[in-house]
Amino acid sequence: MENAGRVGLLGATGAIGASIAAALRAAGRPWRAIGRSRKALETAFGNDPLAEIATWNPEDANSVAAAATGLQTAVYLVGVPYNRFELHPRLMETTLAGLAAAGVERLILVGTVYPYGRVQTMPVTEAHPREPHTFKGRMRLAQENLVLDAHGRNGLSTLVLRLPDFYGPRVTNSFLDGVFTGAARGTRAQMIGPIDVPHEYVFVPDVGPVIETLAHTEGAFGRVLHLAGAGTITQREVATQAYALTGREPKLMVAGKTTLRVLGLFNPILREVVEMHYLQTDPVVLDDSALRALIGPVRKTPYEDGIRLAFEAARSAVPASENAVA
Repeated sequence: MENAGRVGLLGATGAIGASIAAALRAAGRPWRAIGRSRKALETAFGNDPLAEIATWNPEDANSVAAAATGLQTAVYLVGVPYNRFELHPRLMETTLAGLAAAGVERLILVGTVYPYGRVQTMPVTEAHPREPHTFKGRMRLAQENLVLDAHGRNGLSTLVLRLPDFYGPRVTNSFLDGVFTGAARGTRAQMIGPIDVPHEYVFVPDVGPVIETLAHTEGAFGRVLHLAGAGTITQREVATQAYALTGREPKLMVAGKTTLRVLGLFNPILREVVEMHYLQTDPVVLDDSALRALIGPVRKTPYEDGIRLAFEAARSAVPASENAVA
């Protein structure tokens, strides 16, 4: 079949979608970028000769099926507003119905640590209890369960790949973005504290090659896998390294949980961050030995290199008129 082996990225225009697209391009694999906005898709991927572009409405199973027809593997990257997490299981139900109608063989959900709730043992393996105490965690758990329960039905094999927090060049929806923006502009970095707790971050460009490999690894499906970061680091250490690239000491503005509660009175997104603040004080550190046993060594960019690359991208994005840091 002409499209045998084709991968489709559902919700392709985010940072992780760009990372997977780069890995597919490097591997010479034809793929399909799927999203709501054709303009956004063409801007991001229109110059990729291996990419097809298709639009969809993830709330309509027929639209999902039309966009997914001819795919072997679908990678689910759909984000929702931080204050609309009830959409996660709802959209997954619709997506699964559409993928079944389209005859898609494999589905990879890129997930989070939210379903675990508070950590009971460290580092966290895939066998850790999933006992979320937050609404967002329960919605992500419901989404995961739909994916895992769909394995073996309608000819579909499924995989959940959980990631920790992430960072990288032009990754704006990261807790660390304020550090790179602040360093690049020579201004104060906006951060959420505490900032001296060892935390784990995955460098987004490292994610794509892993998913490209998993998409054609038979033993990967019917399970959950972790992709961990390159060890742990504190937010203060990230800031110190980023500002050192400018020859300056870090300038930080740190908001704790109490401040977030106050700011949340005026900002609905910050109001939602309060619920997940436990991850700042009691972070999840993942064990990905199962992934490495399956696919072999995994490239993990050292924090020093990742911080430099993220800073350089932030500096290049600063308009010259704003007197970017030299």
